[in-house]
Amino acid sequence: MGKAIKLGAENISKVKNPVIGVFSPCDPRIDEPSRKRVANIIQMAADIIAERVKLADGTPVRVVYSTLLIDGEKQADIVARQFEAAGVNILVGVPDTWAFPQPSLISFIQQFPKDTPLNLTCGNSGPKPGVVYTHASSGAISQYGKLIHINVGTWPDTGMNPRMTENTARSLVDWCYAALTFQALKGRRVVIFGHDSMGMETALAHVIPTRNIFGIEITRLDMKLLADMLQKKAYDGKELKELRNWLDKLAGERIELRNEDDEERLKKSLAMYLIVRDVMEDLNAVGGGFMSQLEWGSDPKGIPLPVADIMESLFNSTFDHRGKKPPLPYATEADVQGLLTMLFFTYLTGGNPPLFMDFRKVWEPWEIKELAQKIGVKLSGDSLWESRGFVDGDNSGSASFDWAGKPGDSVEEIMSRVAFPLADEGYFPGLGNSVTFISPGGIEGIAGRLAYSSINNIFSLIWDEAQTVDLPDKLAEAVCKTSTYTWPHTFVVPRYATMGEYKQYAPANHFHMTWNLPPARLEYWMDMANVLSVTPWQNRPQYIEGVDRPIPLLYLINGGEVATKISLAKKA
Repeated sequence: MGKAIKLGAENISKVKNPVIGVFSPCDPRIDEPSRKRVANIIQMAADIIAERVKLADGTPVRVVYSTLLIDGEKQADIVARQFEAAGVNILVGVPDTWAFPQPSLISFIQQFPKDTPLNLTCGNSGPKPGVVYTHASSGAISQYGKLIHINVGTWPDTGMNPRMTENTARSLVDWCYAALTFQALKGRRVVIFGHDSMGMETALAHVIPTRNIFGIEITRLDMKLLADMLQKKAYDGKELKELRNWLDKLAGERIELRNEDDEERLKKSLAMYLIVRDVMEDLNAVGGGFMSQLEWGSDPKGIPLPVADIMESLFNSTFDHRGKKPPLPYATEADVQGLLTMLFFTYLTGGNPPLFMDFRKVWEPWEIKELAQKIGVKLSGDSLWESRGFVDGDNSGSASFDWAGKPGDSVEEIMSRVAFPLADEGYFPGLGNSVTFISPGGIEGIAGRLAYSSINNIFSLIWDEAQTVDLPDKLAEAVCKTSTYTWPHTFVVPRYATMGEYKQYAPANHFHMTWNLPPARLEYWMDMANVLSVTPWQNRPQYIEGVDRPIPLLYLINGGEVATKISLAKKA
């Protein structure tokens, strides 16, 4: 007679993190030295992934491997049980010989959920062609509608311990980051205070599509809870002093305060960070957002409260008064689609800080040259922004402090470039302090923005590679003064979009940037999440070798990427 087992809650992880399983099919007729070589390749690939791939909090992703080669159904079952026991939800196969797809790989992967990310990485080998097996398997799997990515790379055809080339490893690592982002965020939650602010429909929390498509839950809390907790002083008073002293030490006279009332409003702003941080930790959230306008700090019918700019910047930064920390993507104005964009970008880069910006003023080349001439700034004629133009990314909140410096800069270097002027009293009668800086030039990454359509029930990402640029000081000052001077400014130049295209095709009034995000990595993730990739720039080719991921066979045999993704969305 069976007996039910009561489970305990001790030593149980709060989250289910991704686990990557590395394996290989093989031909049972292959000689023993060749089988040993395959086992060595499995370990080689697993070690590369373990060394290079990390979660957003900086911890290495868990990687397991099995050297039991999948010759047929019996071995497929055994390895599937090994991986099941280890919690594997990402599959990487590294075939080095011919084998038979159905009794090996297909019998194996059918024991995992259909959306389990699957990659086959192989060398372009001749003697016992794993590449032939890879193409056979890719064709077989694609024809029954499952997504598979293949990475036909290079490692030596002979030798017992071949090492994949750097390009092959980089493609595999990019794919692994996409897969862990896809899997790590399933079942996680973000916390939004308030509803969509200022009636911004592009910022809506599309609760059901976000749940169904990304597996992310949106916990919605009323701002009254935060106001009550602020009034009750539901925070550690000693820690508030530590945070205030830390900020004073790093910014000092760059914190604008006129009187004791301003000081109290600043402390309330800092207390908001401590309160919301604790709420987020208690709910085990991976991101958040705050409505702000109009009810919190702007509507005189109520009691306007201090702005949340410093709180939002702290969440998005890689440090606070306690030291180094993972960035926790946080959106001003409760912009959920902006939050999701930043969340995916941060996970895809293993924890790089996100930047939240207004898609503010687009400066076409003729316009910036006209301004320079007007204020007496002589131009060299050879800078990127002179020939291409740029966008002044400028918003009141959510600008990570990290973006006041370059990757690798110290906290002291970063914060020496940040100032905290008083908020614009016309827009924010609750006052408090804004955050302001100008991002340095030379930062490269992806700038983009998610959008949602109810017609096809699909999220799209409009994106381009981009970099930041420096302007002459006098010209930068003039540019900042044409928008909101006391907010952060980042001058962004897209790689392929013209300024005419950029300003016409923006999906919303906000856009976002994260540094060191390779396009292939982003594209792999969009495939897994069935997100449409939108790059309507006339100068960008459909596929750039060495930059983009190879287009999956599934798309090629089903009418193209867009047609296939729309079809998959209808079937979901």
